[in-house]
Amino acid sequence: MLRLEMAAKTFNRRDSCVAALQPTTLEIADGEYVAVAGPSGSGKTTLLSLLGAMLAPTSGKVFLNGQSLYELSVKERAELRGRKIGFVFQTFNLVPYLSVFENVQVPMYLVGLDTKEQRQRARRLLEKVGLADRMNHKPGELSVGQQQRAALARTLANDPEFILADEPTGNLDPSMREMVLKTLDEFHAEGHTIILVTHDSAAAARAQRKLRLDEGKVTAERLNAESVYA
Repeated sequence: MLRLEMAAKTFNRRDSCVAALQPTTLEIADGEYVAVAGPSGSGKTTLLSLLGAMLAPTSGKVFLNGQSLYELSVKERAELRGRKIGFVFQTFNLVPYLSVFENVQVPMYLVGLDTKEQRQRARRLLEKVGLADRMNHKPGELSVGQQQRAALARTLANDPEFILADEPTGNLDPSMREMVLKTLDEFHAEGHTIILVTHDSAAAARAQRKLRLDEGKVTAERLNAESVYA
């Protein structure tokens, strides 16, 4: 379970203090699929970063399975992220000079997984996302949709409990968008917890639960996508 306990984040900009996330208490249960909506600058990415152990709150606490994330050392948080949390970004963040296969291996290498197991798992994941014939290509040799699917395979490399996705379909055409969303559906069906930041009401409709952020504050929580995006 992920839990925020009166967690807030402020930034100092010039001579003013900006509240990126106002004090928020929120629980996301294991196996949930949650969509987060809101206008640009509303705090969506800040919320995702706090939940993903990447950005410490200014006040309050963030818990993962009962562990207060920001009471851990930087090294301990990095190790926890590597084992428990997978990230999907709009910009993919693939290493350009590595093959797709090697990109998927990287997270497993970083946690010390046996090389043979790394290779077997990377192959299975790339087959799962339909890139069996592109394993040895560099990211620049792939289409945008193929790069996103490679990024999804890399996200699943260490079988994370939680997948945090920040606008993963923002740059994709309709057919590629559907393929990525279908892959997320499959990951959720396998028991992964998914938190999806999106401007796309159709993408949010796949989630079980929808949150809306406005000016750093959760202003709505619904089981109906249309009510959140209205």
